[in-house]
Amino acid sequence: MVDAAVPDVLITTYLEMTSVGQFNSDYSNHPDIEIVELGRPDVAFYRFLYSEVGYIWHWRDRLIMSEDELRQTISKPEVSIHVPYVQGVPAGYVELDRQGDSTEVAYFGLRQGFMGIGLGKHLLSYGIHRAWVDGAKRLWVHTCNLDGPYALDNYIKRGFRVYKTEEEPMPQRYAE
Repeated sequence: MVDAAVPDVLITTYLEMTSVGQFNSDYSNHPDIEIVELGRPDVAFYRFLYSEVGYIWHWRDRLIMSEDELRQTISKPEVSIHVPYVQGVPAGYVELDRQGDSTEVAYFGLRQGFMGIGLGKHLLSYGIHRAWVDGAKRLWVHTCNLDGPYALDNYIKRGFRVYKTEEEPMPQRYAE
């Protein structure tokens, strides 16, 4: 897959799920998927995942953080990072950030070689289920036109509802 073109306008869509009854899970029955929570966040491994998942979508936010700042961010007790493995190979991740009664799906995505096989809906379903089990009263996520073309659709199919959309000129850090 080639880098996605960067548009001139950043469109950010905010979605939420306020009840477990809204959740429409969709798990894969692929026998070789195992999802493992990182027990001890590792900055180098995290940067690998973030880079691999976000490179083509021009994700930059976590790459410009210092190693110490990133370590502090991903080591918070409210943050959990879950990595799907397919036949032992890390395929992406979902990062959950508990904020009181709310949980944000802070980052979610797959590496290029694992797209298009139903793993995205499986991983998102896993993350949503995990957040509800961990006591969330509300889940929320934001996506933008720099994310994968099926991201918004996947969130909506899993039960998230749009509550806000914002447009702004494309920040320079994404255009580089």
